[in-house]
Amino acid sequence: MRDTHDFTILVLPGVNGSGAGHFQTAWEEAFPEFQRVEQADWDHPVYADWSARLTAAVAQSTRPVVLLAHSLGTSLVMRWSLEQSAFAEKVAGAFLVAPTDRDRFDGVPDSPVRGFGPMILKGLPFRSVVVASRNDDRVTFERATEFARAWGATLVDAGYQGHMGSAAQLGIWPRGLLWFGQFLASLKTG
Repeated sequence: MRDTHDFTILVLPGVNGSGAGHFQTAWEEAFPEFQRVEQADWDHPVYADWSARLTAAVAQSTRPVVLLAHSLGTSLVMRWSLEQSAFAEKVAGAFLVAPTDRDRFDGVPDSPVRGFGPMILKGLPFRSVVVASRNDDRVTFERATEFARAWGATLVDAGYQGHMGSAAQLGIWPRGLLWFGQFLASLKTG
């Protein structure tokens, strides 16, 4: 059975990074082998900059890569995987939590986010899971279901968890860890 040591697990937070109380931060504390892809500017995300950091992290990996993305991090994975196909070949899978609907938010006046949209409704080149909440204020459950279908991802219904970020105070998020572990166990390493 495969586990976290079989992969390079890259953590991809959304806008403002993942602070205290965020499940990604709790998982990094519990599993020191998880590697956050640090961005130069968490508050004013620019796709080209974030993509370059992700490409560098994937290029440095000597093991198959698993992407653990939340919110805007899922949009990064979506675009990057289709634009950086040579590097995407090193990715065994992506665990995509609370995808933000960039079609809803791009073009909003004073938005600090640049270049992540529009949403691309094409199959991802690796296995993936979309974990969606039924009361997420950044994506409807129906739209998250549409993303999962288009990306060829398995959809996990997280119930009523909001956006599943810091405000949700999920902490270590045992159910999420269970889903993540099941996903890792399903991946091929060679």
